[in-house]
Amino acid sequence: MNPVTLSRQQSRLVDQWAIREYGFTGLVLMENAGRGVTDVLCRLGVQGPVVICCGKGNNAGDGFVVARHLEIREIPARVLLWAPPEELTGDAAANFQILRHTDVPIEVFDSPPDAARLGRIFGTAGWIVDALLGTGARGEPRQPLGGVIETINAAAVPKLAIDLPSGLDCDTGRPARQTVRATHTCTFVALKTGFLAPGADQFTGQIHLVGIGTPPSLLARLSDSVQ
Repeated sequence: MNPVTLSRQQSRLVDQWAIREYGFTGLVLMENAGRGVTDVLCRLGVQGPVVICCGKGNNAGDGFVVARHLEIREIPARVLLWAPPEELTGDAAANFQILRHTDVPIEVFDSPPDAARLGRIFGTAGWIVDALLGTGARGEPRQPLGGVIETINAAAVPKLAIDLPSGLDCDTGRPARQTVRATHTCTFVALKTGFLAPGADQFTGQIHLVGIGTPPSLLARLSDSVQ
């Protein structure tokens, strides 16, 4: 029996249906996602500092939640943000504002970082969390994210990707020229279709399914709707 998988479009529908028809809010879904990723990190025996690399979409919002829950569990965390805070929107912006009231260090990069300096930051990390790009991303990562991904891959520390490794296509499993090579991937609700493509496991590493609180009936209904 083939595992249930979600395409890029279906992943969007999960959130849309959960909010519109089941009464969830986006903040609740993001909170559940980030806390679930933190649970996995703790089961893996994470030791800080954990450096969380964030873009500006909902994937980044999940990263902000992870940082906050690591602090709650007294695990040192640090957020590197590759987006002006004023460009964050929706639930990601809300969680960034919450995070600003914690003691988690946040460093905002408004230009391509010096690779040597970034390498030193990663070299002192216990783990790196990839929260740069989510399931909606297509094609080659834009700069400076491409260079950030290269520096992440060069770091000799474990790496965990949120939902899917940045640069890996959700639908095809085809890697961009610059794609995070994760040791572990925490993916939400169900496997992504691209994870089954030959060679995708070189980028996902070990995959952990993380629930976000949606009932099984939603996933079953979604599966039925595309048959």
